[in-house]
Amino acid sequence: MTSNHPGYLRLASGELASRAREGMRRLGKPCSLCPRRCRVDRSRGQHGVCRTGDRAIVASYGPHFGEERPLVGSQGSGTIFFAHCPLRCVYCQNADISSGGARGVVVEPPALARIMLRLQAQGCHNVNLVTPTHVTPMILAALAIAADAGLAVPLVYNCSGYESVDALGLLEGVVDIYLPDVKYADHEVSRRLSRAPDYPHFSQAAVREMHRQVGDLQVDDKGVARKGLLVRHLVLPGGLGGTPEVARFLAQEVSPATVCNVMAQYRPAHRARAFPPLDRCVTPGEYARALAAARAAGLSRAVGL
Repeated sequence: MTSNHPGYLRLASGELASRAREGMRRLGKPCSLCPRRCRVDRSRGQHGVCRTGDRAIVASYGPHFGEERPLVGSQGSGTIFFAHCPLRCVYCQNADISSGGARGVVVEPPALARIMLRLQAQGCHNVNLVTPTHVTPMILAALAIAADAGLAVPLVYNCSGYESVDALGLLEGVVDIYLPDVKYADHEVSRRLSRAPDYPHFSQAAVREMHRQVGDLQVDDKGVARKGLLVRHLVLPGGLGGTPEVARFLAQEVSPATVCNVMAQYRPAHRARAFPPLDRCVTPGEYARALAAARAAGLSRAVGL
C-alpha cells in the first residue's frame, strides 16, 4: 500500500515551474533531454532526431483500456500520446505517430493542462504520458498549471527506456509510476533495429535511476497502481530482445521484485518485413521460453499483463 497523494502535490510551491524552466534551458544547443544530444537549439524551434521544437505535439488522448491491469483498473488509464520519438525502431507499431506521419496538434502548456484535467474528470486512474522523453519541459509546465487547478491522480511516465539520467533528475518526486521499455541487451541489435547502439547502456542506467526514485510497484486495495516501477519487455522473434540477459539485469541490478510485463504481442509493423526474423510473429514456444527465462533469472513478478 502507499499514499493516495501523487508525488507532485508534495513538492514545494513553484518547484514544478522551476523545473520546467530548467528543462526548457536544456532544449538549447545542444539539446540534452535524451541520449542523442542532437546539435540543435530546440528552444528556437530547431528540430533534431525527435522532430520536435519547443512545443509538445499531442497525437491523441483519452481513457485507454489496453494498458497493464494495474494501470487500467475499472476506469481506464488516461493516456496522452505525444507525436515523434528519439528512437527509430524498424518494427514500431505506432510509426504513424512516432515517425511523423500523424500531424497531431501543437499544444501550449495551458492546453495540455486542460487535457490532464479532462482525463481526471472522466474518471481515469492516472495521467499516462506516452513517449514523453523529448517533451519533458512542456509536461512539467503543464503539470504546474494542472496541479494548481486540482489535478490529483498519479503521473505515469510511459517511455522507450532511452533516457538520460540527468534529465530524469527533473522528474524526481514528480513521476509516480515509471513505465519504461527494456528492449534489448545487445548493442549491435539495438543499432540495427533502433539506430541506437548505446540503447542497452542508457536504458539500464535509466531503469536503475527510476527504481531509485520510486521503488517497486505498489498498488491500492483495488489493485490499481499508485507508485513504483513497471517494466515492459517485448519478446522479439529469434530471441533478438535478449530476454534472459534483460531479466538477469532487472533481478540482479534493480530488484528481484520488479514487475516485468513480458509481452507476447509482437507483430510485423512499419519496416519489419525487411529485417528477418522480424517478418513473423513470435511463436508460442518462443514466448513460453522467454517467460520461463525471466522467472528463472529471479524475477518473481515477471508476468504477462
